[in-house]
Amino acid sequence: MDTEKIVPILPCRTLDDVVPFYEALGFEITYRQARPNPYVAFRRGGLDLHFFGLDAHDPAGSLGNVLLVVPDTAALFDDFAAGLRGLFGALPTRGIPRITRPRRKQGISGGFTVVDPGGNWVRVTSGSDDDTDPPEGGVLQRVLENAARQGDARGDETRAIAVLDTGLARHPDAPWPDRLPVLLYLVELLARTGDAARAAQVAAEIRSHGLDPASDAVLTEIEASLQP
Repeated sequence: MDTEKIVPILPCRTLDDVVPFYEALGFEITYRQARPNPYVAFRRGGLDLHFFGLDAHDPAGSLGNVLLVVPDTAALFDDFAAGLRGLFGALPTRGIPRITRPRRKQGISGGFTVVDPGGNWVRVTSGSDDDTDPPEGGVLQRVLENAARQGDARGDETRAIAVLDTGLARHPDAPWPDRLPVLLYLVELLARTGDAARAAQVAAEIRSHGLDPASDAVLTEIEASLQP
């Protein structure tokens, strides 16, 4: 039996910041102490994450990063999303904490990212390199992948919006099935950056077309996040 393993130890301001969050994600506490140093250990299946409390920690400036390699990123997202909706009443998609939706990124296998209350980036991936696969979304697929790399993997939403805008302008005649995922991501990024006015405009454009149930559910959740 292979007993080797590595366990990330990440910072947070207080344990009470991260405990309810990770419990909502389905992690169980395996150890917790308040003194001499605040420390908590979580486990979910074969995933272990540990945290230490530091009063001076600034989540907005955190450099904490961890990669979770799992066989089914979509199933894990569904589990995480259900728990976070239960905790917050809606999916947190902007600010800290937040979660991104699964999407393929340029040069990176598809997956999603969780930014926890400590500002740590938990990057979930299948570990497979599928960048050599042929595009599945027509002329705008590479645009979407490049934007996702900027907005989700790097956290540069402004650059991601610019990539989407440029791609849409270059391909004004792209068929609606190709445009829909790009516009959905655009409205999500606009909501994430606080541009409620333009987000509402893009949402209205999307609503002017027929939507499948899955796309309608995503757009409805984004629109709800725009409400004051």
